[in-house]
Amino acid sequence: MVARHSVATLFFDDLTLGDEWESPARTVTESDVVAFAGLSGDYNPIHVDHESCKEGAFGHPIAHGLLGLAFVSGLGSASPRVDTMAFLAILEWEFVRPIAFGDTVHVLSRVESIEPRSRGRRAEVIWHRALLNQRGEVVQQGRTRTLVRGRAALPPPAAGDRTPES
Repeated sequence: MVARHSVATLFFDDLTLGDEWESPARTVTESDVVAFAGLSGDYNPIHVDHESCKEGAFGHPIAHGLLGLAFVSGLGSASPRVDTMAFLAILEWEFVRPIAFGDTVHVLSRVESIEPRSRGRRAEVIWHRALLNQRGEVVQQGRTRTLVRGRAALPPPAAGDRTPES
């Protein structure tokens, strides 16, 4: 029999200021950029025109900045996996370096603050998130605020149910 494992979902009560997680990495492809251009309607030549980019600042096309932000959202959603109820705000965000086709990026997420709400049923969590390339250079970074469920929001165990502590 093969062992089945699940990824633990954390509540805000499981988080501590300064906790940090590193996501898996993914390589940015030209197909990603073309698909994002189609989805967003942003066909700026800096992203899709190889010939005009030869004369530009980078000498080649680069990924959309908002595509990088989408990678942060996706890669960061499981590192850590928290019971997020809502994405509330981007408090600040900066685009530090361009993302080139072929760059391999990953996300570092760090807990900056936790403000419990609704008698501990949820909390606003402020995260510092950084998108790094394969050289460890920060290409984007900033702070976001999410609403994360707390253990107090869980229904009480039914009579006779065993809890993990029992």
